[in-house]
Amino acid sequence: LYTPETSNGRTIIVGHPGSSVKEQSPALYARKLADNGFRVLTFDAAYQGESEGLPRFLENPAQRVEDFKSAASSLSNRPDVDPERLGILGICASGGYVVSAAAGDRRIKAVATIAAVNVGLQIRAGADGKQDPSVLDGLLETAARERTKAYSGGEMGGFPIFPATEEEARAGSQHLFEGWEYYCTSRNCHERSAKTLTWDSIDRLATFDAFRFIKMISPRPLLMITAEKAVTAWMTHDAFAKAAQPKTLYSVPDATHVDLYDRERAVTYGVEQTTNFFLNSI
Repeated sequence: LYTPETSNGRTIIVGHPGSSVKEQSPALYARKLADNGFRVLTFDAAYQGESEGLPRFLENPAQRVEDFKSAASSLSNRPDVDPERLGILGICASGGYVVSAAAGDRRIKAVATIAAVNVGLQIRAGADGKQDPSVLDGLLETAARERTKAYSGGEMGGFPIFPATEEEARAGSQHLFEGWEYYCTSRNCHERSAKTLTWDSIDRLATFDAFRFIKMISPRPLLMITAEKAVTAWMTHDAFAKAAQPKTLYSVPDATHVDLYDRERAVTYGVEQTTNFFLNSI
């Protein structure tokens, strides 16, 4: 919980990207928002980071959505929090999860996303939307075998999220390399961030649609921020088109998806927009 020196009376929940932990991009945004007067809560998803839950490194969309509702419950019971001035900010995968959480939870008064990703759509179609359908078929087949093995006493395996080496990362897309660089090098590597996810995460993700009920956020305000060069920008644009008013969309010029995690210019832009948004919304 980040407490500002001088409070503006508003509290924001900030969620981390998939595989990430609260000490990475959420901490950066939280510190800057606290400098602007917001009380900010960050937390690790269940099964990940410092949070409890077995098996470790399970990515369960339903639980991720519930995590945000639990955060709202916790904050709404604090005497130093005004429950009528509670906002939420999701980064990357959490940009999808917060939309799903807020759609059904009216305690959340305003919703903002940074580089929002619909993780279900990403598993089904790829970050760029061009993934060969056979990729998903292969993932689901392996997930099914792993579930059967685990039920009979075997250990649930995990699939790697990132390439094993810099050479392999550079051989892939720019987006893949940037993700590897952020999570696997001194740029922002953290010992508790996930490098693998359990195989039974796959079928849970594949049948999840983060933006299915985005219209239900209205009449509460929605802000979506993406980046001009983000390979995932199409997901934010598609979601924004489905959302109802009031809504606002910004795209950071000459920036990529991962730039919005930690690059000073992109993050400063994101913080400025979210600060103005929450000050005027709650």
